[in-house]
Amino acid sequence: MPRTEDLRVVGMRPIVAPEDLKRVFPLSDQDAEFVAGARRAFLEVMHGRDPRLVAVVGPCSIHEATAALDYARRLAGLAAELKDQLLVVMRVYFEKPRTTVGWKGLINDPDLDGSYRISKGLGIARRLMCEINELGLAVATETLGSLNPQYLADLISWGCIGARTSESQTHREMVSGLSFPVGIKNSTEGNLQHAIDAIKAADHPHSFLGITHDGRAAIVQTAGNPDVHIVLRGGNEPNYGPEDIAATEAMLADAGLPQAVMVDCSHGNSRKDHTRQGEVAASVVAQVAGGNRSIFGFMLESFLEEGNQSVGADLSQLAYGVSITDKCIDWPTTERILRDVHRALKSCGGRKLE
Repeated sequence: MPRTEDLRVVGMRPIVAPEDLKRVFPLSDQDAEFVAGARRAFLEVMHGRDPRLVAVVGPCSIHEATAALDYARRLAGLAAELKDQLLVVMRVYFEKPRTTVGWKGLINDPDLDGSYRISKGLGIARRLMCEINELGLAVATETLGSLNPQYLADLISWGCIGARTSESQTHREMVSGLSFPVGIKNSTEGNLQHAIDAIKAADHPHSFLGITHDGRAAIVQTAGNPDVHIVLRGGNEPNYGPEDIAATEAMLADAGLPQAVMVDCSHGNSRKDHTRQGEVAASVVAQVAGGNRSIFGFMLESFLEEGNQSVGADLSQLAYGVSITDKCIDWPTTERILRDVHRALKSCGGRKLE
């Protein structure tokens, strides 16, 4: 009999089960209360019951836990100082969608060498998320791998579906079962309809193939996620200006969706120039100060040091606190932008809720 399966599979390795990983890195009762409270706070802002703005801030993707925790400690201190006007959530991204090929993120390849020790990557990711929550800093991440939420979802306060996966049925179904609010980005060229369709799909129940907490294949049945919103990240042109926001509001209204908009200050909105993120944030807060009620948050790509770097054969040559994916603003610039936004919000009395 000729062989007809696994013709292009060169290996399979067992992986740690979600419940086993959680025994190694458990979520404490205190941190569970914190995560639940952070999710509630996010929704209060998103649904216009809290006049603050959400600020999702952090590296494009995390490749090394020590620098990420260093960054988290700084951000936690600043978040506490600015909490009267800003709900700060740290961007803790471990998965990197690629247009063609490249490093797929810490979970997939934690050693940066093509060894793909995914169980190790999941362990590093879960431990770091535990440590960040212990600082009193809420965690945000992009949900890319459809099985990864079983390993990490209890630690996440906000999730994101990226521009490359907003049209994916798999991701829309996955979001329908997630226990936290989720932002869905417009497509890479700037199409908003894909994100709006995804929001509507995620609000409905679905059944799909997944895994249980003990790692067995199962049919996952979901109730639908009503806490999903759009993220404007630009495309061929930026889409954060007043006319763009008004057009987004109209499309949301036509679709019967809540007027809840987050603006990504990076990517297409900064024309892929990381140094322009401050300009975008300034425009966002000016619109809020001018009376806009749909914008409830913004995102910044930020790390300890500015720019990015390539990964070579000698990993010891990697500079500390510098992104290995998209370029980021540095910590002093991040602090300045957040303080400027805080000052502007305070001077105008925060978002107008009525």
